[in-house]
Amino acid sequence: MGHTIAEKILGNHAGGKPARAGEIVVADVDFSMIHDARAGNALKMIEKLGAGKPGFTLPHVKRTALVLDHYSPPPNMEAANTHVAMRAFAEKYGSPLYDVGDGICHQVLPEGGHLTCGDLVVGTDTHSTTYGAFNAFGTGVEGTDVSAVMMTGKLWFRVPETIHIELNGALQPGVWAKDVTLTMLGRLGAEGANYRALEYCGSGVAAMAIDDRMTLSNHAAELGAKAALLEADAKTLAWLKAHGAATPKPVKADANAKYAQRIVIDTAKLAPQVARQHNIDDVVAVPEVAGKKIQVALIGTCTNGRLDDIRQAAAILKGRKLAKGVRMIVTPASRAIYLAAMREGLFEILTTAGASVEAAGCGTCVNITGHYIAGDDQVVISSANRNFKGRLGNPKAEIWIGSAATVAASALTGTVTDARTVAGGDWRAAA
Repeated sequence: MGHTIAEKILGNHAGGKPARAGEIVVADVDFSMIHDARAGNALKMIEKLGAGKPGFTLPHVKRTALVLDHYSPPPNMEAANTHVAMRAFAEKYGSPLYDVGDGICHQVLPEGGHLTCGDLVVGTDTHSTTYGAFNAFGTGVEGTDVSAVMMTGKLWFRVPETIHIELNGALQPGVWAKDVTLTMLGRLGAEGANYRALEYCGSGVAAMAIDDRMTLSNHAAELGAKAALLEADAKTLAWLKAHGAATPKPVKADANAKYAQRIVIDTAKLAPQVARQHNIDDVVAVPEVAGKKIQVALIGTCTNGRLDDIRQAAAILKGRKLAKGVRMIVTPASRAIYLAAMREGLFEILTTAGASVEAAGCGTCVNITGHYIAGDDQVVISSANRNFKGRLGNPKAEIWIGSAATVAASALTGTVTDARTVAGGDWRAAA
């Protein structure tokens, strides 16, 4: 019996031979990440274990990035002091540091060239599954786990079973990877892939740009997945080369690999999807709920704050105004994306339409900076990854989740709207 991508990558990092689902392995970690919402415990653990004492070293610390993205900007003295401690740590030990405004961890790590095909990468965030878009095994861990990685370069894993997902056919104009992941959530449920790896393949994946592939891997966290992996192709390799990544070590699944489940989706026939308030797996096609009134629109986050997402919104809103009574917030995933959007004139289009653009970061998505963007009984349509009650700060507000195109089309009309019915909603086809 052959092996899955997850089995091969974990096995390659734990002795050099493919592992089997269910095995416990101690694996060498290529790169790790810790963000400000989890850094406190990690740094305290290192101090407790002897930091600053004679002979104490952190041999793998330069392969650990510190990212200041959640408390961005810091909402209180405790958060500000956490940032001070992280900057001091990076200065002392030589860790890569991404400061406030540089961007969200899952965007800056690939942009910074810190990972490549075949790597094993861990980070203190569930959406570390994003790195699977680059044929790397990426997964979320706790801050103290990253402390162990800095000291030993290793971490233990239970090798996950894998769900094989074949996407057939290019997406229609107005339909995006977000709609694929929401379809998966509607089919499997929010716990449908608990501690399993997802392995995406097929012509539908091949047709996707890298930005869409990152959405595909990122959103796997909402399914409970341990990782979400794609095979590398020419697009993958070109993107990694452009961002200074190390020599890729592409990993492919064997034709006779053993899977826990196989799913086939005709992506060419998918319609735009939304997840309704408070349940990320309460998914319905947009045409079925079109007309639902909204007051706030949010485009951004680690899931859909990339350049293509901003382009989608700008294509729909160019030369137009937001519907009366609608507010729109745009948060790019990184400083690099922010600058690229500026150069393309996308922010001028969006701000002229009535939107507000924020610095790159996670603050709005998790309400960690105290931004309350919606009042009681208001409806938010968001391209973020979660719509739990109170996710944006106010438990009395509704949160609906959709693609950037769906969000922009809804902001234009003031109601949940299928982007395919709005001029400009076919941005990808025109590009």
